[in-house]
Amino acid sequence: MNSLCNAIRLGALGAAMAGFVLAASPVRADHIEKHFTVQRRPIITVRNASGRVQVKAWSKNEVQVTWTNASGKTAVETEQAGNRIEIATHAAEEGAAAEDLKTDFEITVPVESELRVRTDSGIVTVESVHGDMTFDTVGANLQLSDVDGYMVIKTIDGSLVCTRCAGKLEANSISGNMQMIQPTLDSVRVQTSSGNILFDGSFLSRGIYIMKNFSGTIEVHFSSNDSFDLNATSLKGNVINQASITPYVHGRQHAPSKWGQSLFGTMNDGHAKVELSSFSGTIKILKRD
Repeated sequence: MNSLCNAIRLGALGAAMAGFVLAASPVRADHIEKHFTVQRRPIITVRNASGRVQVKAWSKNEVQVTWTNASGKTAVETEQAGNRIEIATHAAEEGAAAEDLKTDFEITVPVESELRVRTDSGIVTVESVHGDMTFDTVGANLQLSDVDGYMVIKTIDGSLVCTRCAGKLEANSISGNMQMIQPTLDSVRVQTSSGNILFDGSFLSRGIYIMKNFSGTIEVHFSSNDSFDLNATSLKGNVINQASITPYVHGRQHAPSKWGQSLFGTMNDGHAKVELSSFSGTIKILKRD
């Protein structure tokens, strides 16, 4: 009888301990992969509250989407309508904390694809995709490399690093920094209020490069073979120049500004157009080593 009672007690204790372990175990992270067959130049739309969005290119006519949500409290919806793929996240339950909504994506797309990405925080990386792209972020940082297309970027305080980017770039930010490294862009329109701007590349013939900020530094690097018309003005800041500028070869002449510092002129034949303007920041036109 005592042996039977002890066995019952041990069984009950074991069940209780198993229940305790089960209750104390963390929620299993969701890790899901989906595939979508597409035609040439699909449109991929991503809406994510928080996390990493990584987009790479391959030669297949297929979009592969993999995501991980550590908390298991985020629902991911995917939809295909013809050649359009839409991916969106939302809270799976009411009252979920912000950190529970973090979802990381790895997306592989055909080389020729169009991207539309919206995210609040985290980081977005895009590699080797050729096509038009739009990015709308609050604080997410953006890293583009070896991309080609018409890129439109809007962010509040996210930063941009664009490495070996080709095509056209429009970027607006309030406090984010903007960097263009080894670009082959023929149109650049970049504006930030308090962030810094760096352009380290060649000015293409007939290219237009407009960079503005309120404060911070605007820095452009040039080579001795670059050919551009220059218009640089900082109302309450400084203009530092290492370019051999001569009076304009074409176009109307500019009188020196009565306020702040300004520099107008032509380098070589003036094939490109470069406009740099700031309210209180420093503008640097520096020769590339």
